[in-house]
Amino acid sequence: MSFSPLIDELITALRCLPGVGPKSAQRMAFQLLLQRRDGAARLTRTLERALEQVGQCSQCRTLTEQTLCEVCANPRRNRALLCVVESPIDALALETAGSYQGLYYVLHGKLSPIDGIGPAEIGIPALFERLQQEPVEELIVATNATLEGEATAHYIADRARSLSIRCTRIAHGVPLGGELEYVDGGTLSHALSGRTAI
Repeated sequence: MSFSPLIDELITALRCLPGVGPKSAQRMAFQLLLQRRDGAARLTRTLERALEQVGQCSQCRTLTEQTLCEVCANPRRNRALLCVVESPIDALALETAGSYQGLYYVLHGKLSPIDGIGPAEIGIPALFERLQQEPVEELIVATNATLEGEATAHYIADRARSLSIRCTRIAHGVPLGGELEYVDGGTLSHALSGRTAI
């Protein structure tokens, strides 16, 4: 038995979500169509609004509806500290830990030459423009503890040294191969307080 073209299209569309395979997409589609039509309509409206209104913060590149995100607009943040993360989810994980009071810069990825992802593709030139314009005393590199994350951290650290900016790496209380969004707040706080120069 095959489904109608529109149901097939919905199932295929749902598969764009991370971790959603064919069977999960099928279950989601039927749940939305059979039992959660109000929720599906709300999801549609909210997704359309988000796609229209959410962009990147002009300073840190996290996702926001404003020109400046809440963190960048906060005058009480320590502007001498800048933490570089791979994704907005990583910045949120550090914020949730509650011990960091500086600013962020979101790369939206990591260096991966084999995939054609170089410094320009993840905004590293813009990061260094910002470092030349703002009085940053310490650059904290909080990329994930993966091979690509380590390569990205070392690339950024080498460039930061040429600007005489102190560059540190979060401590490896974060497990090797782990991703920040899955690490608990206590471990993240410990990793931030135990950061070391790279």
